Amino acid sequence: MHAVSFGLPTLVKEAEGDHEAQSRRDTLIVKSVTSGTAGPQQQRPQHAPYPPRTASLGGVPTVDTDVPITAVFLFLFLCGAISHMTIFQLNNKRGHKFIMSGMLFGFCMARIVTCVMRIVWATRPRHIPIAIAAQVFVAAGVVLLYVINLIFAQRIIRAAHPHSGWHPVFSRAFQAVYILIVITLIMLITGNIQNFYTLNSNTKRIDRDIILYGQTFYTIVSFLPFPLVLGGLVIPRKTRVEKFGSGRFRSKIVILLTAAFLLCLGASFRVGTSYKTPRPLTDPPVYFDKVFFYMFNFTVEILVIILYVVVRVDQRFHVPDGSKGPGDYSRSKVWSAKQEGTANTIRGRILSEEEVFDDAVELSRVASRRGQPRV
Repeated sequence: MHAVSFGLPTLVKEAEGDHEAQSRRDTLIVKSVTSGTAGPQQQRPQHAPYPPRTASLGGVPTVDTDVPITAVFLFLFLCGAISHMTIFQLNNKRGHKFIMSGMLFGFCMARIVTCVMRIVWATRPRHIPIAIAAQVFVAAGVVLLYVINLIFAQRIIRAAHPHSGWHPVFSRAFQAVYILIVITLIMLITGNIQNFYTLNSNTKRIDRDIILYGQTFYTIVSFLPFPLVLGGLVIPRKTRVEKFGSGRFRSKIVILLTAAFLLCLGASFRVGTSYKTPRPLTDPPVYFDKVFFYMFNFTVEILVIILYVVVRVDQRFHVPDGSKGPGDYSRSKVWSAKQEGTANTIRGRILSEEEVFDDAVELSRVASRRGQPRV
């Protein structure tokens, strides 16, 4: 009886000690998982794709916060897609080809898919393939807007400096940039996807370097319209501005640089935050908040889409089909003058914008040709 009573407290103490030890082990496992230092059995899932360990811009979407906001942007991008496709189809019926309207429609459709994937991700936050698809679409879609802005910048330069803008070296440089954009896009998609399918630290480091390169390159591309257009304005012209499309030449510059500023702002914020030291999922930095995700991704993009609809870039930046060299941009103006008949006589009495922007010597020559007093 005494032996039993003596052994019972000992067993109770041993059981309590085992329970405390197990609790400490469980606590260590939880901390290891959140910090990314757990052993292979406790930390790693059984198969790929693996959940992310570090925080990202916007974080994991939630039903209460992200679904309503994303639904609003989905509706806005849907309106943008309808608008640009309507413009594209109406122009095609009139023989007015403007491929950039189709590209803008394609971008809106890509963003619609992005919004749908993000809403699905919010309802299924642990479904890693959906998370991968949503993040890839966020990173890849905006490339179309960069290309469109580069095309607009090239047309402005060719109008201001026809001989330099149509030079083979200048044209090949733009082609090289377009090729690099495609190659970088493939690398960026590959790096984003592979990052979810490996636990090797060296491979993850390489993927991060690829992602940083891609974001840096696209930030530079988004900024290119500024030095191209402003440089074209600073360099003295040897010929008059070759007018193309409708509207004033300076308006085209303002429209393009406004869109470039918005896109460059978003790209700069994304790449700037990406260069920061990665933080764990449980301790995201302030600049990864959801408000910054929507502000520097969807908001700046939808503003560009709306801007291009309102100002009718399909009219302002249109050039004649088959333009291959200096003088081709103005072919549509000559044909329009022949079609208008008497209206052309009235227009001839008014100085064009290109003539206004030329120097005083050119203005004197034009005024003399029209029988007006010299200035």
